[in-house]
Order: sequence, then structure tokens, then C-alpha cells
Amino acid sequence: MKHVPIFRWVVLLGLVLIGCSVAGYLATPDYPERETVDLTVLHEEPDGTCEVRWTDPYDGAEHTGSYRCDPYRSATLKAPAYEPGTDLGWDVGYVLAEGPHKGDLSSLDEDEDIEASIEATDGLLAVGLLVTIVGLVGGNIRSVSRLYGMSPGVLRRARRLREAAARVAEDHARAEASVREAWAPLHEELVRERLARLPVTRLRTTYRRRLPTKRLTDGGIRSVRDVLEAGAWGVAHAAGVGRHEGERAWAAARQTADLVARDAVVRLDADGTGPRTAALLRALRVLVEAGPGTRGAAEAGGRLAATLDRKLADAAPAAGWKHMLRAGREERARMPAAVAELRALLAAAEREGLAERFAQASVDLLRGGDHDPEGISARVDFDTRPAAYYTLLASVVATARSGPAGSGGGHPGP
Repeated sequence: MKHVPIFRWVVLLGLVLIGCSVAGYLATPDYPERETVDLTVLHEEPDGTCEVRWTDPYDGAEHTGSYRCDPYRSATLKAPAYEPGTDLGWDVGYVLAEGPHKGDLSSLDEDEDIEASIEATDGLLAVGLLVTIVGLVGGNIRSVSRLYGMSPGVLRRARRLREAAARVAEDHARAEASVREAWAPLHEELVRERLARLPVTRLRTTYRRRLPTKRLTDGGIRSVRDVLEAGAWGVAHAAGVGRHEGERAWAAARQTADLVARDAVVRLDADGTGPRTAALLRALRVLVEAGPGTRGAAEAGGRLAATLDRKLADAAPAAGWKHMLRAGREERARMPAAVAELRALLAAAEREGLAERFAQASVDLLRGGDHDPEGISARVDFDTRPAAYYTLLASVVATARSGPAGSGGGHPGP
């Protein structure tokens, strides 16, 4: 991703504001030259609007006209107190001392517009200077940062991508763990039932070992499950044999249990009412609803998160001046290559839309849950597409089948 020349535009904006301020100064008229004159107030309104008479100080001619008198001047200067018996008053006014309207009355109110214009241009100039300084300082800091290889923006984007990638991997792993947790007791129960139906004599015929099956049967150990539950010491005691023979019998039972566990397939009975089956259907439905692409997104997220973790560790000094100053020589030496690789990873992720893909997969995994304890909706959904449920279950529990599930808890004695 290319760097946006933001500070260059900031400087340009500041210069434009300064230019507008200068143009405003040039367009603002100067304060006019004035001369004070005595005004005879012929008529006055309460708001200060007056009809006055004055003598032009330049040509001596007498004029009358409208003027805004000072309504707050002393009452002795107003009619009828000023000249009892008349309607005259007195005030001080101003006439223009230059220009084509020389000698005409001029109100000080006109200066307020000039002052407002000057204040506006002053404010515009101050803002323009401030913006220009910010742009120049920020641009220089960014230039120096680039010179030393610092790229905090790249690291921030890489961390956000790493969080999204790790989150989808964690969400998918959590959903699969829920399936395995719901599947395990059903699978264990199925294996235990099958082992209970296998006679202990099967151990001798299957493994062709000289096992004391007759003595085991006489001692009350009649099935493979009985052997596993008794343990090596229990077998030895029941059959009246030594520990070595007991361990051989238990090991043979353990191998048989492993084969049965690998071959045992949990059946999803949608018509059943068992809470364990309902829990498994609910857990499976989360992944079924999320879609087959979710696993791919989770696997890609896990790989990308691991890669970004390594690159972010190597690129850590590029996060800012504090990190750069704390880093050692070897860390600073690794930084440029790590930053370049992060940029490449970010560019590839942007082209492939990985961030959006990860986010959508996480949303799909979170919204697929079914809080109905009976799992009615999951049962209905299973009836419509059982193959999807069985395929997904086989995929999720593939790694769990290698463990000693359904052993019945038997272990060799010490």
C-alpha cells in the first residue's frame, strides 16, 4: 500500500488559507480620515436616529441630513434641556476629510465592518500558519521515520490482520472442540458396549497368544471389557497367574479396544430423544451452517497468524522511536527485511480479501449456535442433509480416534 502524502496536502491547505488571508487584507478598505464637527440636533428618536444640521468645515456651507446620535449622552445635551423653548439638541459628529465625499457626515459604525473584516483575515492567517507548521513538522518527521525504516502504520495494519486471522482459527477450533466433547461420551459408550459383547476368548484367537482365557473365564472375567476394567493386577489375581501374564492379557485387550474404537461409528439418530445426541447435533450444526469454506479460512488464518507473529517480532523496532532506541544492533538489522515482508503479506491479503474472509467466517461460526436444549431445529436440519453432518463429524473426530477412547478406564498396574 502506497503512502498517502497527507502532510503535503496539509501544507498546501495552510498556504491556501494564508493566501486567502492576504487577499482579504488587500480587499479591506482603510479607515477614512475624518474631522469632528458640531451637530445641531433638529429631531431625535429614542434609538438615536437624528435629523441634524452642521457647517462644512471646508467650504463653510451649511447642510442637513440623517445621522445616528449617541442615545446615551447627557440629557442636558438633548431637547428640551439643551435650549429651553426649542426642540434643538447638540452632539458631536464626524465628516469625511478626503475623497469625493469630503465634508459629508460619516458614522463610526462603518468602522465595525472594517474591524470585523480585519479580525476574520487575522484568524484566517493564524489558522493557515498553524496548519502549515503542522504539515511541515509532520512531513519532516515522516521523512526521518522513513529514513530510519520506521513504519508504525504497517505494524498496526499487520497486528489487525493477525488478530482477525487468529480469531477465526480460535473460533473454528472452539467449534470443533465442542463437537469432539459431545461426540466423546457417545463414542465411548458405543465402544464399551461392543467390548462387553466380545468374549475374552477372542483375545487368544485374534492375537494367537497363549493367554489364560480359561482361567480368566473361571475367575469371572468373561469379556474384553472385563479385562480392561480389571487392569493387569486384577487379571493376574482373578486368573491366579503372575503379573507378567496379567499384563499380556491387558495389552491384548487394549489393542482390541483400539481397533474397535477406530471402527466404531457413532450413529446420529434424529428421532432419538437422548440429550447426548441432541448436544452433538447442535455442535455439528454450527459448523454445517458456517459452510465448508470455514475450515479453509480457519487453516489459512492459523498459518497467517503464525507467520505474522514471527514477522512482527522481527519488525518490532519499526513501531516507533522508543522501540527503535531500545532495540539492539541485531534487532535493527533484521527490521528492514521484516517490514518489507509484512508489506508483501499485507498486499497479498488485500488482493485476496483475507481480512473480510476471516471476519465473515468468525461471524458465521458465532451465529450458528442453537440454544434449544432439545436440539429440535438441529434434528430437523439433520433430516434434510444427513450426509453433510456425517462427513463433517468424520472430519472433526479424525484426530480424536487415535486416542484411547472407549478403553473403559483400564490401565496396567504398577
